[in-house]
Amino acid sequence: MALLQFLDHLIPYETFLNDLASRVVALLKNDNDDPEYLSQRKAYEVFGRRNVERWRRQGKIEPIKRPGKVEYRTCELRMLQRTVQDYLD
Repeated sequence: MALLQFLDHLIPYETFLNDLASRVVALLKNDNDDPEYLSQRKAYEVFGRRNVERWRRQGKIEPIKRPGKVEYRTCELRMLQRTVQDYLD
């Protein structure tokens, strides 16, 4: 029986994989209805204007500029939303 050791306890590998798989399925279901691109206004509304501006300033996202539109890839915004941020940058 394989075990994963964390700082505070041991977890059977199968339990870890089941928990991980459940988390991935939940995230996929949650993101399933997301459009491929969000307008800048909608990105500000969903993720917060300051977050989007900070990610752009830090070079973590690049907008796609089209005539009369500025858009962001939704999957990139979701990834940044789920990543622990260093707000001192």
